[in-house]
Amino acid sequence: MSLNAESTAFRSALEVIRAVEPRVADAIGAELADQRESLKLIASENYASPATLLAMGNWFSDKYAEGTIGRRFYAGCQNVDTVEALAAEHAKELFGAAHAYVQPHSGIDANLVAFWAILADRVESPALKKAQVRQVNELTEADWFALRRELGNQRMLGMSLDAGGHLTHGFRPNISGKMFDQRSYGTDPATGLIDYDKVAEAAREFKPLILVAGYSAYPRKVNFRIMREIADSVGATFMVDMAHFAGLVAGKVFTGDFDPVPHAHIVTTTTHKSLRGPRGGMVLCGPELADQVDRGCPMVLGGPLPHVMAAKAVALAEARRPDFADYAQRIVDNAQALADGLLRRGAKLVTGGTDNHLVLIDVSGYGLTGRQAEQALLDSGIVTNRNAVPQDPNGAWYTSGIRIGTPALTTRGLGAAEMDTTAELIHTVLGQTTPGANADGTPSKAKYVLDPALAETVSKQASDLLSGFPLYPAVDLG
Repeated sequence: MSLNAESTAFRSALEVIRAVEPRVADAIGAELADQRESLKLIASENYASPATLLAMGNWFSDKYAEGTIGRRFYAGCQNVDTVEALAAEHAKELFGAAHAYVQPHSGIDANLVAFWAILADRVESPALKKAQVRQVNELTEADWFALRRELGNQRMLGMSLDAGGHLTHGFRPNISGKMFDQRSYGTDPATGLIDYDKVAEAAREFKPLILVAGYSAYPRKVNFRIMREIADSVGATFMVDMAHFAGLVAGKVFTGDFDPVPHAHIVTTTTHKSLRGPRGGMVLCGPELADQVDRGCPMVLGGPLPHVMAAKAVALAEARRPDFADYAQRIVDNAQALADGLLRRGAKLVTGGTDNHLVLIDVSGYGLTGRQAEQALLDSGIVTNRNAVPQDPNGAWYTSGIRIGTPALTTRGLGAAEMDTTAELIHTVLGQTTPGANADGTPSKAKYVLDPALAETVSKQASDLLSGFPLYPAVDLG
């Protein structure tokens, strides 16, 4: 029997790997098997196409390419220039952006590039102006001292972690919380929704240099027009981190006031998640910040990863196809169907539903912590992650929530009927899980009790559900 191109490519790759370190080849094969058998509901994960995956395993991996297109610190980068230019071209066309910087290795790197680009553009520092027009080695120790003091003392206003923001939006243990004099805005305690009047009040009081919007666990749309008006009212630079919902922007599900690109001064994103590309980051901006953003290497980044930029170019080309818009809409349809199924079964959802790709379950209604719920679901073949809910009494480690998302299952082709079945499986597991106790008999926030037979039954049901929607059907590893 002749094999198709995808099967031949992956089989051959594993054979080559196995000849050097068979345990790595085994782990790669096992990961595919696990993903094929599990209900992947992690909102930040997806399945990249075979073309995207294969674009990362090639000779571009061997290249150093510090600098930007046509201005490298290494010779022989003409082919890197080609793939970086293609990735940037696709990104600009896809999102309607004036400038795209595709070198960041991750979303955090993209945010750091954006932060420092804004600081370099906005901070009225004599030392900084010197650094921009003179050789760095001409700055005095006094200049450097002033520069560190001034750049590390600017103000940023971002969404709090428990309200759904990301750790790079000012969470104290993160570098963003150490770089900036930081304050957070939350959500309305009664509804879980952003109160734009309260955000405006906080901005007027705090007067941030940067106002950050975007989220990792907020299940609703954000009105970026209003957020830009708030930023303008206090003279702040408006930055949006759209890492989670970039695919919904690319697929034109989020338009008008809910598309951040026309409203923000600068936009950051990952290229995986709902965008369905390789793990990496990207920055979009207008011409006024383009020069500063392009200094991301060496300002923040080390050498870019040309093999990942090649994969970004492939994934962004895929996202420009007409069928991606249909895919993006189905992500939201599936998330709403999943939310409806959970609500009908009595689950408590933060904000009472969803407008995007994710659903946040408050598992305190089941008498559990997020950590207990996460592990019980994993035992049952359902992969999720624990997440804080607004004003979470259990903090960011144990949490009171479970975050679930639909990008990955939508990629596999599941629809509304399967989302309802998934809601039933989740509700069954959580409803049959009880908190465990520590060795001394005190209540545990981590231990739990779940009948192994029930976990096995649900795992089998999950596998049966997925059997009609094979993952990478064109890939046969033999």
